Amino acid sequence: MDSNYHSSSTRILSLFALGLFIFTAACTQPSRVDSAAPVSKVTKPEWSKNATIYEVNVRQYTPEGTFNSFSEHLPRLKEMGVDILWFMPIHPIGKINRKENENSMGSYYSVQDYKAVSSDYGTAEDFSALVQQAHSLGMKVILDWVPNHTAWDNPWTENKDWYVLGEEGDFIPPLGTDWTDVIQLDYTNEEMRAAMIDAMKYWVGEFGVDGYRCDVAGKVPTDFWVRAHAELDEVKDVFMLAEDGEPELLIEAFDMNYAWEYAHIIREIAKGTMTFDRLDSLLAEDAKKFPDNSYRMYFTSNHDENSWNGSDIEMYGDNFQNFAVLSGTIDGMPLVYSGQEAVLEKRLLFFEKDEIEWKDYALVDFYTDLLALNKRNEALWNGDHGANPIRISSPQGTYAYQRNKDDFGVYVGLNNTQMTQEISFSLEAGTIYKIYGMDFVEYLANGNDVMSVPANSWLILSTH
Repeated sequence: MDSNYHSSSTRILSLFALGLFIFTAACTQPSRVDSAAPVSKVTKPEWSKNATIYEVNVRQYTPEGTFNSFSEHLPRLKEMGVDILWFMPIHPIGKINRKENENSMGSYYSVQDYKAVSSDYGTAEDFSALVQQAHSLGMKVILDWVPNHTAWDNPWTENKDWYVLGEEGDFIPPLGTDWTDVIQLDYTNEEMRAAMIDAMKYWVGEFGVDGYRCDVAGKVPTDFWVRAHAELDEVKDVFMLAEDGEPELLIEAFDMNYAWEYAHIIREIAKGTMTFDRLDSLLAEDAKKFPDNSYRMYFTSNHDENSWNGSDIEMYGDNFQNFAVLSGTIDGMPLVYSGQEAVLEKRLLFFEKDEIEWKDYALVDFYTDLLALNKRNEALWNGDHGANPIRISSPQGTYAYQRNKDDFGVYVGLNNTQMTQEISFSLEAGTIYKIYGMDFVEYLANGNDVMSVPANSWLILSTH
């Protein structure tokens, strides 16, 4: 990317890079707290305050699709700045009513045995070694957990009263879905609840996993999650991520949930059917609804978005990097999905083997810089450890904002238009700022600094 920056004096700086970081002056933090917002009672692990997360799709990651072959990527992911590895379900997949057909690999989310690993991925010993390797590199491991339903051939079906049954006493898929390969569990049954928590404790106690990403968590009673989290914490201080976009589960049960509405809105902005004003209104709405001390997960894609809604190029066009920067700096914890660091240009098949095309890892440097900034600059930390975003006036089709906490400050400018745009930032006059990408230049701020942002490009100004 050809990027040009200049101040309102005549100084012009040019850098050829995927993106640029500009170090700025110290700022004070505006209040994050909305008096109407609820407060979370969940105590997050200390290590999570500036963590980033990466979703691992083992099936599609390598030609072998195994734990052992994936493990070769761990040093690369550590270097890229990943803190939490979220593994999609690793369990054996049910064979009865398998999607798309009996010869397909089936849905990861049709669990045949909660205490086993799929032979497609390797052995339990292989997974244990993978967790140990991740831990030795300073990374955490969370498992995708499917608590709402099981496969038709899960051994739990021997306890028919553990399931919601139809009028004729038959097993049924979750109501209102086309999930015909799974059947609905009944959370009024205390024995089933105890068995579910026991299975979750198994992976924490025996394998050392650090928590769970819980599938359709909002369909399971909140009181179950409160109990599950408490019992898991007795084994190990775990990190819990809810696949849910509402505030309730964050009050007492989960450390983080999905910024689902954000993900929907940025896709519409990318298509031109919404403007950035809608993002502003969402952030204002969320400040009133969500606990300030809870974490939200911000993302451009994940396994659902990629397989069902489009590749990165399909969803964001020429502005994918802009939205990745937005998701990495606007609030909360940024997620990277398997393959995004290699420009994920295709929809990965959900029920079949469909290997990621790694090519030359074209965006590894981009994500390395972005995740490093997110981890290093306290204004970007998670929940109330970071600062709230404040929008900066900028031309139509652009979006600019700042986040300031103590002497940590971040300024971001995104240009989604087809022409160079100028965005004004009030920097501290007389301060030397470092600008770096592929080259290195020093920049002396004059207090009324105008930065030129090329078409479909971005810039970040940071104090650290």
